[in-house]
Amino acid sequence: MACQNGGVMFEDFFPAMVDKLGAEGFMKELCNGFRLLMDSRKGVITFESLKRSSAFLGLEGLSDEELMCMVKEGDLDGDGTLNEMEFCTLMFRLSPALMQSSDELLEEALISGI
Repeated sequence: MACQNGGVMFEDFFPAMVDKLGAEGFMKELCNGFRLLMDSRKGVITFESLKRSSAFLGLEGLSDEELMCMVKEGDLDGDGTLNEMEFCTLMFRLSPALMQSSDELLEEALISGI
């Protein structure tokens, strides 16, 4: 993991997770990840909730600026937080392999009814 051009880069394990869990299982895991990171009172991921969870994620070495960069990267509505949809969208955007296969995943998810 490294901060590059103002963003944090991660090793991409998502394609292997999709292969193992299927689209529905992968989406459930993404949602579980969101719940682990969110502020339970606000129902969104805030800078503070991400900072509290950073050690649990193995990110204890990240600066406040890098953590804020992570939130800003996914904050589509500009409210300074990540809701579940913004979080899942960000996770897909950070995985080039998932972006390439997103049509297949969407079709599988729609068929399974998630």
